[in-house]
Amino acid sequence: MPLIFLCGFVAIALWSLVEHRFARYGVAGPAALTLAGAALVFIDVTGFSDALAADGSEHVVELILAVLLFVDACEVRGGVFGGEGRTIARLVLIALPLSLIAVVLGGVWLLPQLNVVILLVVACVVMPTDFSPAATLLRSPRIPPRLRQILNIESGYNDGLVSPIFGMALAAAVALPALLAAADADTISAETEAQLEENATEFLAAFFGAVPATLVAIIVGVVCGGAFGFLVRIAVRRGWAAPEGIRYVMLIVPLLAYGVATISSLAANGFVAAFVAGILYRLMRTRGEAEHTIPHSEVLLVEEAGTLAANVVWFVLGAMTVVVVMEGFDPRLLLLAALALTVFRVVPVLLSMLGSPVPWGDRALIGLIGPRGTATIVFGLLAFNKLPGTEAFDVLAVMVFTVVGSILIHGVITPQLLARGPLSRAAPPAASPVLPSAAASSRRSSRPARSQRRR
Repeated sequence: MPLIFLCGFVAIALWSLVEHRFARYGVAGPAALTLAGAALVFIDVTGFSDALAADGSEHVVELILAVLLFVDACEVRGGVFGGEGRTIARLVLIALPLSLIAVVLGGVWLLPQLNVVILLVVACVVMPTDFSPAATLLRSPRIPPRLRQILNIESGYNDGLVSPIFGMALAAAVALPALLAAADADTISAETEAQLEENATEFLAAFFGAVPATLVAIIVGVVCGGAFGFLVRIAVRRGWAAPEGIRYVMLIVPLLAYGVATISSLAANGFVAAFVAGILYRLMRTRGEAEHTIPHSEVLLVEEAGTLAANVVWFVLGAMTVVVVMEGFDPRLLLLAALALTVFRVVPVLLSMLGSPVPWGDRALIGLIGPRGTATIVFGLLAFNKLPGTEAFDVLAVMVFTVVGSILIHGVITPQLLARGPLSRAAPPAASPVLPSAAASSRRSSRPARSQRRR
């Protein structure tokens, strides 16, 4: 194991010891661990870069995202869409596609050297929202409870909706250079032909199999999540299971759903399977209960596992930032990241909410609050490991700039603005019926919020 990762484990352990103290001063785990990664990467820059490009790293980040997607889905309150079906539909079926298109068009203007398929990969990397770098926003009493609910649910659903598009675009981006090279070449070697056949098969499977693979993933998620949710509910009612045992079930279910979906004979989307499993697990586990919320004692292990995994991801982000800066980057990538965090988020949200009963002030706030976090990092790492040459580095760079920018904008600046004056109708904390999402809980320093929730 590279020395940098051993140092990262030490840094995460030390931060865990002082996290509660620093939370009083508004210092969050994502920012602290990102700085730690940026400082410690100089110990072994080469070892870190090699480890980042290894196949093992790809599998690790895939499992991390599967667990976080499952946790996202498990703590949405009030049915599948939390009682905000129309608003969520506008955000994920209109605003999100418009944002993806805006990133692609912006990339065509700013980065003409990148083809449209690569730009679609970039769009899928930088647009999914995630409250991991800005958990304070979900707890802010100056954000109305309904807006917190909407933002919370949206951040859970857009990862699952983007992942099949991301998979198809990434397969196409990997296959396209070989196809173009073969078209220009007069003769093709046996090795090149084999590589071309492999890439073409991968692309065709991703393109034509995107919808069937997604449907299979949904079925896998429904079966795994629904079956275990039902079994847990029956076991609890009959006194067969204790919360300690159920915690293991909740950690195993997303791994099982992801693993079953990705076996070679199915070749489905594991991320979609994990997310759907979370939805069905929650619905079946809480069926017939007034709260429709999984007891916190049962969620604790999968939350903490997600927290630990996300802490590793934040440390890696800091190290990646230094590597990107040392290697040199195109400043236009920085501009594209800034647009993705602002204009390409706000304008599509406002357009999608035309005719909505949501007040204009709340619409603007929804558009402005769109942090990017763990999902963006994981998608970016997957693309970096798959794409060839300079395209891989460009995707990595824009991912780094987007998440670091989100830490500054949504994790530091926006909370300070909210603390100085209301941006929307203030609501007392006790009146909020919404629990912070498990995704946010699993990617943040949230022990004070949890203690309030238990009380």
